[in-house]
Amino acid sequence: MPPEKVHLTEEKATLLATLHGRALDARSPQPILGDELASEVIDRIDHDFAKTGMNAGTGRAVALRARFIDTWAAEYLTEHPQATVLHLGCGLDTRYHRMAPPPTVRWYDVDYPDVIDLRGRLFPARTGYTTIGSSVTDLAWLEQVPRDTDVLVVAEGLLYYLDPMRGAALLRAIVDRFAGGRLVFDALSTRGVRLQWRNKPVQKAGATMQWGIDGPDDLLVIHPRLRCVSTLSAFDMEGFDRLTAQHRVAAVIARLIPAMKRTAVFYLLEF
Repeated sequence: MPPEKVHLTEEKATLLATLHGRALDARSPQPILGDELASEVIDRIDHDFAKTGMNAGTGRAVALRARFIDTWAAEYLTEHPQATVLHLGCGLDTRYHRMAPPPTVRWYDVDYPDVIDLRGRLFPARTGYTTIGSSVTDLAWLEQVPRDTDVLVVAEGLLYYLDPMRGAALLRAIVDRFAGGRLVFDALSTRGVRLQWRNKPVQKAGATMQWGIDGPDDLLVIHPRLRCVSTLSAFDMEGFDRLTAQHRVAAVIARLIPAMKRTAVFYLLEF
């Protein structure tokens, strides 16, 4: 079977960078995430991955972020083994295959139609796993998801690319639709969004970040049922000692400056 030719632009193109990062980590002597499927899939894509701006060091950082979100997601599924999962802006992430949820879990990967079509050609089908081809902010896609269970919403590397008003409307619609659930995602502050001109993969993709979240209060006003369970600065993640010296130094500096420490944060919300 010939390799898949991929032509993606702007925020869609960043999925190639993160896939490349996870593959680089998987092929390293001591992987952080060990995403072997990412390593296999990348060889089936006809693309010059050197142009993504990702390297071994940033790849390990991508793997560390993914591992942390996997951990928070797994905790919820252990407590709610019959939950519905909405994996928003899934790109070419292998999260479903990595986490291997029990068959009682209904899992939906949601992304643009061309991304979902590409996933269908690259990833194996699984029982209990469904893909939906739609912009996440086109809320009609939610009608395809049964509302009879609690929901786990996972959004990695997504929210800061959304228009703030449409992003808030997305979260509001999810809370309105389900009786209860948990949201797990990473976000950048307003300052963090402004600093992304230094992010080489974002530059290479020509992507634009729009939504800066400066703390839980920015999110809790979206819906009265939302409550913040936990936040964690990305610079406080366990495993930073396994990143490059440049990343370790940046983390030490960021931890000393509150405004910098809050530029990248993981959020765990419930309703």
